[in-house]
Amino acid sequence: MKLIDINKSRYRKNLNLVSIALVAGLTILSLVFGALLIAAFGTQASENIASGESTGNFHLNLLGVIFAVVTCLSVMIRVKDNAFMHEVYYVWRLKALHNRIYRRLKSIKAAANNHEVNALVILSFYYAGLKQVYFLDNNTLTMSKVEKDIAELERRICESKQTVSLAQFDEKMLEAFN
Repeated sequence: MKLIDINKSRYRKNLNLVSIALVAGLTILSLVFGALLIAAFGTQASENIASGESTGNFHLNLLGVIFAVVTCLSVMIRVKDNAFMHEVYYVWRLKALHNRIYRRLKSIKAAANNHEVNALVILSFYYAGLKQVYFLDNNTLTMSKVEKDIAELERRICESKQTVSLAQFDEKMLEAFN
């Protein structure tokens, strides 16, 4: 994965629309699927409703929610390559990659302390990606920490007299670190 420049305002607008659509879709589909399942397989206990007791259809409502999640997930998989979703999907993939790197961060930092080039490349990509995501998500609280980490990493790279660029990053580099 390569870091790309994206339009922050378009990303925020599209992310908000996708979030609203997902919440609305999950809510409406859960209610529809639950009602259809109850109508088809549920027990009608009108006397229980008046007394405040359960109708016993919880499992059908839960199944309706599961069907709604599966439906929304399949729609998201189909539209992820749409131009509208480009920025949103890019940031989702970048955040997933950050999580993969974070799980290995301890061993990557140890290798970077030994001036291993791949570790330095991974850390450069990780911090540059974090800075981009924090900027896009308006996370100003931790931006100074990331900038400090970037400055420290650049100092370490200069100290080791190595050349590191973001273009060198390849996800396969992560396989060496556990």
